[in-house]
Amino acid sequence: MATLSFEPLTYDDIPEAERPSLAQALVPVVGMLVFLSVGVIWLGLDPQLPLLWGIILTGAVGRYWLGLPWTRLSAGIRDGINMGLSALLILLVVYMLISTWTAAGTIPALIYYGLDFLSPAVFLPVATLLSAVVTFAIGSSWTTAATLGVAFIGIGSGLGMPDAMTAGAVLTGAYTGDKVSPFSDTTNLAAAVTNTELLTHVRTMRVGTAIALAISLVAYAALGLTASGSIPAGRVAEMQAAIAGTYAVTPLVFAPLVVTFVLALRGYPALPSIVAGVVAGTFTQLFVQGPVAVDTFVGAWNVAFAGTAPSTGVETVDSLLASDGLLGSAWTMTVILASLSLGGILERTGSIAVLAHHLRRVLTSVASLTVGTAASSLAMNAIAADQYMSIVVPGMSFRGLYDDFDLESRNLSRAIESAGTTTSALIPWGTGGAYMADVLGVPTLQYAPYYFLGFLSPLILVAMGLSGWRVTEQGSDTDAGLRGAVASFGGDD
Repeated sequence: MATLSFEPLTYDDIPEAERPSLAQALVPVVGMLVFLSVGVIWLGLDPQLPLLWGIILTGAVGRYWLGLPWTRLSAGIRDGINMGLSALLILLVVYMLISTWTAAGTIPALIYYGLDFLSPAVFLPVATLLSAVVTFAIGSSWTTAATLGVAFIGIGSGLGMPDAMTAGAVLTGAYTGDKVSPFSDTTNLAAAVTNTELLTHVRTMRVGTAIALAISLVAYAALGLTASGSIPAGRVAEMQAAIAGTYAVTPLVFAPLVVTFVLALRGYPALPSIVAGVVAGTFTQLFVQGPVAVDTFVGAWNVAFAGTAPSTGVETVDSLLASDGLLGSAWTMTVILASLSLGGILERTGSIAVLAHHLRRVLTSVASLTVGTAASSLAMNAIAADQYMSIVVPGMSFRGLYDDFDLESRNLSRAIESAGTTTSALIPWGTGGAYMADVLGVPTLQYAPYYFLGFLSPLILVAMGLSGWRVTEQGSDTDAGLRGAVASFGGDD
């Protein structure tokens, strides 16, 4: 469960003598966006360097224009990193998980059997639904993407489905399950920062999420029909033969998957569940894929560290099953560390609090409040480059405003998760976008057009705010529409 390691600054927390003006608050934000645009789009740099430039600019503004001591700015960086520390640890272990499950035959077997049971016409909807169910059960969209997502990319390749479509379907399913899972860290965080009871928040998320999922499934079914009949002759048989000739394809190789998901279903946190999956994958490799000996024991653990480079005789299969292990996490880790550091130092200069304050001043109705909250969460994903900041900052900043409008806190918790969690995977330099692009092997801007939930979730939220549908006031009973709409999802409040 995600918890707050610090309280972000609010406008009133900042002494007037140290409070940035609007112009001062905009300088590091605009500068960072310019750096990212020029560095990533024009110069073709990886995002680490533009993010570093943004950190330097923000630090210079804080130290030499606002007069803040370096100790305070560095504390902001530490707080930003601490907020995402659990995600960083999970990321490190997930890279080992991918490699050990590949060497154990778990992911190859998922691809092998998936090619038997799936067809282009149903593949995308099935990938979406399975990803949603698994994520709901374990509460981690990142884990689902790194395990089932990697397998679905392989299956889709065999069926002639573009990787970008498959990645979009997996992410739509994964974030759907994440939004309505009581085990998800972002779900818990959204409830915590808005003082909303967890299950109330989960129930409030269900209707909008169900609508977005239904629309997405229809769209994926249509895409699947257009891909029908596009499988190159012999491709499936060739890929299955390559897998069967290299790995022992047996139900035993699913032991790591069972261990990981059973632990998650029994309520164990994501990190120990994934570590158990790494250990199970390593021993499955030893006992199922080859004889046990000292050299193979060392080799199996080296797989977790350095990755896999299979030689199946089929280039497509080799590229699908190649992985970099723990060493391969360096690129994504540095992007996420830079993003968390930038978000932390921006928060500590007071820039984010000042921008939120000025945004609040133009929110004069429930409709504009909903739109403003959604825009704020999306902006935090782009500016602070971290999905936790996209939940925490608007959640902390707008709590009082929702009270002023006599709205229940569930409206705020729904808004920040609908527009914050889901859009993180659309930002190439953000924690979600960088991670998903790396583990799925598809650049963010390529899968983005097919990641329908990322667009539908905030749009449906805005439609609710503009129409007033399902916007609940303090002290009012849940309206009849809520009872009817969520009845099929397990009751109401």
